[in-house]
Amino acid sequence: MTRMHNPPHPGEVLREYLGYITITEATVKLGVNRVTLSRVVSGASGVSAVMAYSLAQAFGTSAEMWAGMQMQSGPDPCTSTQLNRAWKTRKTRRSEPKR
Repeated sequence: MTRMHNPPHPGEVLREYLGYITITEATVKLGVNRVTLSRVVSGASGVSAVMAYSLAQAFGTSAEMWAGMQMQSGPDPCTSTQLNRAWKTRKTRRSEPKR
C-alpha cells in the first residue's frame, strides 16, 4: 500500500520564517505587495517565480526551494525556466530608469 503524502503549502512554511514579523513589515523587507504576500501566507495564492527569488534573497534560502514546495503542493508548478526568466526580468526592471 502506498502512503499518502500531503506537503505543506509554501505559505505555511513562510509563516514560520516570518515568525512575529507582521505582513506589512515583511512586505517592506521583501519588496512585494502586501495583498500578494498576504494571499501567499494564507494559502490563497501560490509562490510565483519572482516571489520565490524575493523569498530566497530575504531568508538566505534558494528560489528552487520555494518553487519546489509550490510544485509539490499546488497544481500551478513553477519551472526552472520560469525562475530564470523571472530573475532576468527582475534584474532588468531594477536597472531601467523610471519614466
